[in-house]
Amino acid sequence: MTLSAKEIMDALVSFPSVSRDGTRAIADWVQDHLTAQGIQSHRMDSDDGKNAAIYAHVGPQIDGGVLLSGHLDVVPIDGQNWTSNPWQVTERDGKYFGRGTCDMKGFDALALHALIRAKAQGVRRPLQIALSFDEEIGCTGAPPMIDRILQTMPRASVSIIGEPSMMQAVTGHKGGTIFDITFHGHEVHSSIMYQGVNAIMEAAKLIDWANRINARNMAAAPDASAAEFDPPYTNVHIGVISGGTAHNITAGSCHFALGFRTVPNEDPAIWTDRMMNKIAEIEAGMKAIHPAAGITVSPKADVPGLKPEDHGEAEALVRALTGDNATHKVSFGTEAGQFQARGYSSVICGPGDIAQAHQADEFISIDQFRAGENFMTKLLATLA
Repeated sequence: MTLSAKEIMDALVSFPSVSRDGTRAIADWVQDHLTAQGIQSHRMDSDDGKNAAIYAHVGPQIDGGVLLSGHLDVVPIDGQNWTSNPWQVTERDGKYFGRGTCDMKGFDALALHALIRAKAQGVRRPLQIALSFDEEIGCTGAPPMIDRILQTMPRASVSIIGEPSMMQAVTGHKGGTIFDITFHGHEVHSSIMYQGVNAIMEAAKLIDWANRINARNMAAAPDASAAEFDPPYTNVHIGVISGGTAHNITAGSCHFALGFRTVPNEDPAIWTDRMMNKIAEIEAGMKAIHPAAGITVSPKADVPGLKPEDHGEAEALVRALTGDNATHKVSFGTEAGQFQARGYSSVICGPGDIAQAHQADEFISIDQFRAGENFMTKLLATLA
């Protein structure tokens, strides 16, 4: 049975493919559906078996095709007050509500439907699809998937990453570097806290450093390349923190993830060095009180920025299909930079507004979904 793009989105949204729980079930469905349409797909399973990525090729076995890139994982709904079932697409007020409709199962459905149409209609230039996992926790699933694609299928020359961009051609985004940081203190009764090392209070020094970096960067005049971003500077962020055991005990540990979103004209390594210098300074003070105290730092994710290309093939193709000739840059990270780093001409173009992503009552407007369908129809005509 051939499903419409909307029916494929309905099916994809019905899988609660939250990153922490994995994408195996939704990948099974995608692979089975493609097989039923006569399309051979390839699968990459994670080492723990929890996740799977799917990629496929339609058309002649030659290089130079177009690859449509999406991800199968979504963010959690924990603590969000939804007015409808997040795992069922609900239509109201000209919108499709459901977790992932915007980010980015709406695009995934459009891409899968386009691939099936390409198989049925025939194309002279190949069309490929790549659906990754663990995008939402730092784009960690895409690099090994891309490497596998390059070993398995002909090399496409263009990658279109369908993150929500209101169907505009986005040619640049910030890079992202994330570190897991744990402060190891020394527990004593809080009445003699000077004899202990409070991991939370020591961690606060690094958080204060991050706040001061943000304030300084915000106050500085941006250069021309950074000025195109909102905000037009590198920022530092800590979103979740944990630590301590009781109010009257100096905290024995404190853990958080610290991340940089770096404007393209700055080397992420410089910010890493500055962070490590500050950590060394704090750690020296901790060890002066108790030698077993310290700080451990582990890299968690490193997402390269998307850099504008001179006469980029991907940009030219998307502009021709959409009629969009404006310049667009975004501050959120995507897998586009990872495809670009492996030699693909890359651009971001997908339906929906990023402002709706990750929210309760996430939605994609029906108009945007239809604009995505129209884009795919034009793309297939070009490939034919």
